[in-house]
Amino acid sequence: MTMTAFFADEERPHYPAHFLVNGNFEPNPEHPERVDRLLTGARAAGCTIKRPAEFGLAPILALHDPRYVAFLETAYERWKRIDGASAAVTPNIHPVSRDNHYPDSIVAQAGWHLLDASAPVAAYTYESACWSAWSAVAAAQCVLAGERAAYALARPPGHHARQDAAAGFCYFNNSAIAAQTLRAEHDRVVILDVDLHHGNGTQDIFYDRDDVLTVSIHADPSRFYPFFWGAEDETGRGAGEGCNLNLPLARGSADDIFLAALDKAVARIGAFNPGAIVIALGLDASEHDPFGGLRVSTKGFERIGAAISAAFSGPAVLVQEGGYLCDALGDNLAAFLSGFSGNS
Repeated sequence: MTMTAFFADEERPHYPAHFLVNGNFEPNPEHPERVDRLLTGARAAGCTIKRPAEFGLAPILALHDPRYVAFLETAYERWKRIDGASAAVTPNIHPVSRDNHYPDSIVAQAGWHLLDASAPVAAYTYESACWSAWSAVAAAQCVLAGERAAYALARPPGHHARQDAAAGFCYFNNSAIAAQTLRAEHDRVVILDVDLHHGNGTQDIFYDRDDVLTVSIHADPSRFYPFFWGAEDETGRGAGEGCNLNLPLARGSADDIFLAALDKAVARIGAFNPGAIVIALGLDASEHDPFGGLRVSTKGFERIGAAISAAFSGPAVLVQEGGYLCDALGDNLAAFLSGFSGNS
């Protein structure tokens, strides 16, 4: 099976050079060079690269708060007017709750809309985030038009972004946007997140809904980002009760443990009987990834892709999430896509 991949060059320029970690500003690992390595991997798997259409704000506003979208569009220009401000919009104050007064100050709005200091807003953040989301929409439209599967090289990633806030290098929730696009023709859609980190933004967006099942396999958040979300007892709320499944893994877990968790995920997905699936394709579970949380091998990614494809033969949208600069990054993507496509 050949697969179409969607990517726009406008996804490259976004790069706030530093983010705050452990109280220090460190180089941002969500580097534009990721694009080149991922493109190499997609081509090695036989993908044809296409440019997405410009879909406008409608698919983004279908899930994201208009006030938040407006903030992202204007934040950097407003921030630059502050004498001595940092190179990128970075929060230094956060509201205790969202029941408070919404402020006019860009400093305060940064704290409102940026959940942590690992999603700074730089000169091209809004533009790149829009094109990243449109790549996910294009991949969803591709499978709605009859393709079995399509891949969105979505950069910046999205699964930590919630309705009204950015976090963890993520601004618009591309996987959620793809799922919502698929809902136009499918009563039930599943998002299977295989990123190293729990997809807390995705969980939050669909936590009260019963039409989108969210499943996440990730490093145990007790001592790992995003810390406050991703436990097994988070199962949904109200109409969404039972429609969220978290499968946290011990730090350092390798291929066989990950695949055993995937078996549990597949069983829940089969019971849900979705019409389409979105795979939030993080590659940072790799044994070579600089975050070092899990130990999945390149062959392991091939096995994961093959297992998902064998378990679900319906329409599938693969949306790029994490996976950071290491020599294995492109090979890991090629392995997953080849395994999924049956080309390995």
